[in-house]
Amino acid sequence: MDMLHVRAVSPPDLTERAMALLRAEPCVLNLVLHLDRVRNPDGDSIECDVLTGAANEVLRGLRGLELEHRGSIVLAPVDFAFSDRAATVGAEQLGARLRAPVWDQVEARIRAEGRYPPSFYLFLVIAGLIAAMGIITNSQILIVAAMVVGPEYGAITSVALGIDRREGHRIRRGLGALLVGFLLAVAATLLFGLLVRGFDLQPRAFELGIRPVSSLIDTPNFFSVAVAVLAGIVGIVSLAEARTSALLGVFISVTTIPAGADIGVSCAFASWGEARGSLLQLLLNIGILIAVGTAALKCQRAIWRRVGKRRDERAAYRTPSG
Repeated sequence: MDMLHVRAVSPPDLTERAMALLRAEPCVLNLVLHLDRVRNPDGDSIECDVLTGAANEVLRGLRGLELEHRGSIVLAPVDFAFSDRAATVGAEQLGARLRAPVWDQVEARIRAEGRYPPSFYLFLVIAGLIAAMGIITNSQILIVAAMVVGPEYGAITSVALGIDRREGHRIRRGLGALLVGFLLAVAATLLFGLLVRGFDLQPRAFELGIRPVSSLIDTPNFFSVAVAVLAGIVGIVSLAEARTSALLGVFISVTTIPAGADIGVSCAFASWGEARGSLLQLLLNIGILIAVGTAALKCQRAIWRRVGKRRDERAAYRTPSG
């Protein structure tokens, strides 16, 4: 049974309204009130469990009371719940909405990835260097490792959320972090490539132009576009449903870090055509991921709104009037 545990701190003058809102929702269970038990901020403690499919409406109501500003709202996933009542209420009240994403939680998850500490840029540089080694040695395993290490997808989804929510500061910060991060990665791989070339450490096959890994990266085509589109869709759905295994697959499928690394390596070896192709691949993948991510967010919300509306219409039709 999918549930969230909600813990709210309510100022005394809002507690009655908050409790009335929660009591009126059949999908709110195990409702508990402790008066004047909380400090910093001072107030009353309200705790309950909410079936995930009803969490969006419940949180919207609590935030409408401004509890997040005058008190606080804390969410925690419920790993296991054994309750016949919860199962019955979920089937009767929610139907297909039982597993609907909790959008406040989804956006909080994306916003958490939209922070750019020094480690964000460090991971980008390290991922670029790993990819550069994979390109020079024609090792696909190292390319996959670099894709897993790279943190850029968090910035990409943050930009998509910023576009969806029309938050200009989020868009600017995300694009700025991507620009600076990839410039650092390209600079690092360029220096690494010059070092390898200066000491004549490159494998013989690479020196002779036998570069199958690089050729896959620097030649964007229809399949590059198709993979980026599918990865963008899967990435947003994975974030919405907290499917980490599918999200890991997105990291491995998109050609961002390898393209950035190939720009630096190609420039180091004066392969200007390959550098241009990799730059195009990088811009193409980032642009598609942002565009598809934005569209996927909007579509998912619209789909779940439609599911909820149809469920409510059927429930109203079954309810006898008068």
